[in-house]
Formats: sequence, structure tokens, C-alpha cells
Amino acid sequence: MTKKTLYIYDSLTRKREVFSPLDPPFAGLYVCGPTVYGDAHLGHARPAVTFDLVFRYLKHLGYKVRYVRNITDVGHLENDADQGEDKVLKKARLEQLEPMEVVQYYTDRYHTDMEKMNVLKPSIEPRASGHIIEQIGMAQAILEAGFAYEVNGSLYFDVQKYNREFHYGKLSGRSVDDMIAGTRQLDGQEEKRHPADFALWKKAGPGHIMRWPSPWGEGFPGWHLECSAMSAKYLGETFDIHGGGMDLLFPHHECEIAQSKTAFGKDSVRYWMHNNMVTINGQKMGKSLGNFITLRELFEGRHKALSKAFEPMTIRFFILQAHYRSTLDFSNEALEGAEKGLRRLLQGMETLNRLETSETSSVDVTPLPDKCHDAMLDDFNSPMAIAHLFDAVKSINSIKDGQATINESDLELLRNTFFEFVVDIFGLTPQTATDETHHKKIIHGLMDIVLDLRQHARRQKDWDTADKLRDALQKLNIIVKDGKEGAGWEFE
Repeated sequence: MTKKTLYIYDSLTRKREVFSPLDPPFAGLYVCGPTVYGDAHLGHARPAVTFDLVFRYLKHLGYKVRYVRNITDVGHLENDADQGEDKVLKKARLEQLEPMEVVQYYTDRYHTDMEKMNVLKPSIEPRASGHIIEQIGMAQAILEAGFAYEVNGSLYFDVQKYNREFHYGKLSGRSVDDMIAGTRQLDGQEEKRHPADFALWKKAGPGHIMRWPSPWGEGFPGWHLECSAMSAKYLGETFDIHGGGMDLLFPHHECEIAQSKTAFGKDSVRYWMHNNMVTINGQKMGKSLGNFITLRELFEGRHKALSKAFEPMTIRFFILQAHYRSTLDFSNEALEGAEKGLRRLLQGMETLNRLETSETSSVDVTPLPDKCHDAMLDDFNSPMAIAHLFDAVKSINSIKDGQATINESDLELLRNTFFEFVVDIFGLTPQTATDETHHKKIIHGLMDIVLDLRQHARRQKDWDTADKLRDALQKLNIIVKDGKEGAGWEFE
């Protein structure tokens, strides 16, 4: 690799910046993780894969990376507002479970999904509910600095005062006046001095299960506070990279900047990175819009938009084929295209192990490593690096077909480059998916038969047989879900 300067597009300065870590060879990376009240969908997979790529490549460049990815299990209210019901608490109420049961269940499922996608575990994965003391301490520091005020046991950040001394909106490019125009009137807004003010700590109302003692009374932290407090705890008051989806740019990350500036007296983040959205029919994919597709639905083909099941590596490759700052439009056809592309790439890699060498090379493969690294050093441009690998596949196939030759050292270079990028950096494990796909087809076929039998029993009002089939499946950790359009199923 001849070029060693890494360029990162900083969302704050809005330009490519030379990456220069605060304390080389150490690099701190903090990424906003999931709110665990439901299964991970494709929109959650994109930041996970994006920053897994960042994590892998920084390590490949020789940095010792501390990667912190949080779990939001308290304080994230509906519609990212300061009023309404906590998302975890709402799920717990609907399912008649303890909130931490919901958290544990969906955290475990998230980890399973990430493991299938070959997303490396972060160095540290803190939970918001496990860092209440740190959040109270930070809120107290902001209050003492004069940038917060207490009302009826709740603590709010004073955006107007902050904006007079600093600049609230510098990350998102918004003005406080614009924020006023876009603020919806909600119950409880009268507590605030200004509609743009946000909660650092909320008083817990009657019956609110998740509550902790604080200097202002029993309550729970505001959503924005957790990342500021936990990043400081594990990476220091100033650290290198803060990442997350573009949907977090405002208000979440804007609020983080204000909190850290007032609590520590300085900016905490040196480089802000944001991956763009996954869209479907041109609209952002998300739970709030009801147009999301879970990873499990993708893996099992259980969605009306899908023609079949797709392997986790296909989903990972689909995400890596687009630059992280560009939108990624979902369609069944796009996934099928990614599937074919991945198969071609992996087949090319497999062919390398069967090629015979000659005295000389008639193809020049020596620029390949530098081309791939140059792409990655230019703001982690994975699609460009993948394009270079596809060009190399053409050469590999021409050698296989006897139309070109390669010597031993060039072949070794190709093998090393493909393993380095495909497996180590892109995390695309060579698939042994044929048997898995065959087994899945068998399972789905058998389940169709069982559900047809159960549906027939229900039509005949043979409730005993229908219940026996449902209970037998439940013993196998298969949950049957009856709906208007028939029965569905999923693994528990």
C-alpha cells in the first residue's frame, strides 16, 4: 500500500478531512446503537455494517480501536419527543412483560442477527439503564454551568441561552427559528421556556415503571443524554469518531454537541460520520412509517415484497455496494442483483485456488492492492474497491479459460488481496449456503403443510387438533400467528 492518508467526510465541516487520531495509534469510535423494543430491520443493519467496515479498516491500518456501540433501553420517547410513552415501556405494556424482559429478548435477537451478518462485536456495549449515575452527573454539570433549568422535577436544556453563546444547529444546518416553526405542540410543552428546549431528565408520572432517584426527584434520563455520558465514560471527554444514521443528525446528535460543550467546556467529537438512509419506493424505511422489513423476514423470505429468502452475506454485500453516504434503495430486484454479484465475486476468489501458474504474466495485477486501498482511504469507498475486485475477476476468468497467463508471485498477490479485502475488510465470509438454503426450503415447505392442516382443522371447527398442532410447534420454539390473511410463523 503506497498511500497511507485516510480521508473522512466530516458531517460538521461538510468536507473531507485528514484523519488524525487524538492519541495515535489509539482511535476511539462511538456509534449510536439500537433501541431494543423490536426486531432489527434493514435500516438498523446499515449503520451496523457501515461502522463495522470502519472498525475493520481502522484496525487493518494498524490502529488500536476502542469501538463503543450503545444499547438504548430507556428514555427514548415516541416520535423523538419529550412527551409520550417510552418505546421500551410501551412494548412491555402491550406484551405484559417487565421492560427489562423486552430489552433482553430483543437485545439477544439483535446480537444473533448481527452475528449472522458477520458484524464484529464492539469493544464495549453499554446500556443506557446501566449508566444512570453518569447521566445524572452530566445533567448536574450542565445545570451548574447555567444551561439547564428545573420545572416540576424535570430538567430541560436551555437552547436559546446556548445559541446566544455558541451555535445550536451547526451540525444539522438548522436555525433555532426554523426549529420553532417545525415544533409540534404537545402536552407538557408549557413546562419549557422555549419549544426547542429538550429534556435532560424527565419526572416519572404515576405508574411509570422505569424510574430512578435524582436530585430533582424520581424520573428517567432524556434520550440525548445517554450517548454524551457513555461516550465520555469510555472514550474520554474528547474522542475521535462519532457515528450513526443520518436520521440522528437532528435532534439527537445536535443535542449531544450542546450537552458536551456545556458540561465539559469543549467539543467532544473530532469527526462526525453519518450513513445515509435505506429507502423503499423513495421513502425512508423505518418502524414509525410501518414500511420496514426485518432482517429475519429477509433471511426467511417472509415478506410480501420478497420473492424468496436471502442469505445474510447477500444483505451485507447489498449494503457495501453503495457508499455509506448515499441512499440505498431497497427492492427485491436489487437484492437479487447483489446475490448474483456476491456469487460472482466469491466464485472468482475460489477460482484463484485452482489456477495454474506460468513463467510470465500476460495480465498486470500488481496495481490492484493500491487501487483497493486508495478507494478505502477515500472515505471508506467500498463500492469503488468492490469494482476493482470485479475487474480482477475478469482477469481471473480469462486465466482460467486459457486466454491469459499469470506467474506464481502475481497469483499469490491476487490471493492475498482478495482475502484481505473480501474476508478481512468487507467481512464477506465465503458462503457454504447451498445446504442451508436447501434446509430452509424443506423447513418452509413442511411448515406450509402443517399450517394448511391446522387451517383445515379450524375451518372444520376441530379446535382440539388445531390447538395440538399449535402447541406442538411452540415446543419447537415456533410461534404461530393467526391473521386476517391466514396464519404465519416465526422462530421464537
